[in-house]
Amino acid sequence: MTSLLRLAAALCFAFSVASTAAPPSIPPIDAPELAALGGAQVGVRTLKFVDRDQDDVLATDPKTGVVPRHDRHLTVDVWYPAHYPASAQPETYADALPSEPPAPPARFTVPGLAVRDAAAAIGRHPLVIVSHGYSNVTVALSWLTENLASKGYVVAAIRHEDPMIGDRTTFAGPLLRRPLDIAFVARELSRTLSAEGLIDPERVALVGYSMGGYGVLTAAGAELDPNGPAHLVPGGAMLPYAKGGPKAASIVVPNLKAVVALAPAGGGTLKVWGDRGLEGIRSPLLLIAGDHDLTVDYTTGAHAFFERAVHAPRYLLTFLGGGHGIGLNPAPPEMATDLWNFSWFEDPLWRKDKIIAINLHLITAFLDRYVQGNESRAAYLDGLTPRIDDTVWPADLAPRFDMTSQGVAPITLWKGFKRRFSTGLEWRAAPATP
Repeated sequence: MTSLLRLAAALCFAFSVASTAAPPSIPPIDAPELAALGGAQVGVRTLKFVDRDQDDVLATDPKTGVVPRHDRHLTVDVWYPAHYPASAQPETYADALPSEPPAPPARFTVPGLAVRDAAAAIGRHPLVIVSHGYSNVTVALSWLTENLASKGYVVAAIRHEDPMIGDRTTFAGPLLRRPLDIAFVARELSRTLSAEGLIDPERVALVGYSMGGYGVLTAAGAELDPNGPAHLVPGGAMLPYAKGGPKAASIVVPNLKAVVALAPAGGGTLKVWGDRGLEGIRSPLLLIAGDHDLTVDYTTGAHAFFERAVHAPRYLLTFLGGGHGIGLNPAPPEMATDLWNFSWFEDPLWRKDKIIAINLHLITAFLDRYVQGNESRAAYLDGLTPRIDDTVWPADLAPRFDMTSQGVAPITLWKGFKRRFSTGLEWRAAPATP
């Protein structure tokens, strides 16, 4: 047993004794195969960057319409493969999310397994850049960041410092900044972390949730429609980055091997890429969404994005009956006494740790295949029965209760999923067209 697995087991025991939650990056017992932690210990550190002389559209002069320019300060939390002694203490994350107005932000904590500023493991690892949702925080995605780091990825989550969600007068800020922040951080990390020998700058992936999903799709090459919301940003600040604009290429992340968008914004009345802008994406794409999403529309969102990103090999995982809350950790105890705060984290129908486990399994398969070049992961992605409830497992091939599908006929349950514990999912796959 690796030291990380020993730590995970100890943490699970300690948290069960204390009747509190284990780190969200440790999947539950009914998780599909690839959700499990990898073999690396995990470190976490925080970096600061400054994007000089940027349009500050939220400080636009209401009388003159002049958009001032200021330095934009960005904080990035980085999880990475590490090594440390058994006596090292894992991180407990702390942050806050907006409460229902006029209440102040609600503070919460999340148990982690990463050790702050641990020594990095030797090797040049793939870089995964994570963009959170509107008014979210990076530590609320520790289910993903810690788990991927244990599997050999360097995972950098950007603190976008959004304005208060729900104030439509400030929407232009995140609309402009999401793809710009992602592209800027990709450049800075490719320069600084490759100089340290920590990452391979030629193997980059993007993961975004909600507004972050809009950001990563745009940074992956989806072309902004100059006649869409881009033209509403004050001072025309977004138009240079729209299709045909002089700066359009500057927000596309180079060396991109894969893109994951969970419950991505950008559809509905926004229609930020017009009818054909998603054709600009050529990197492999995994979309994950619930078909009962009340925040971003599923039909004009993830479902339509899958249909329109025709030049990318692509996949769509749908949680049938699922809503928008598929991207964050389970609700911390501090957030479980108020329904507004609880709704940041939880889905009305699905068990949250199950959502996380399914996401981890398929995201791992996807990134391992397209970023790491592990073609054995294709069996977890290709040729799956579209609805998992239509799969079969003959009774005479089930001698044990806890069996895991190997994806071999006559068993058609998706490879890696547990017999009797797999339902309510839909999967679509499509190849790229020239």
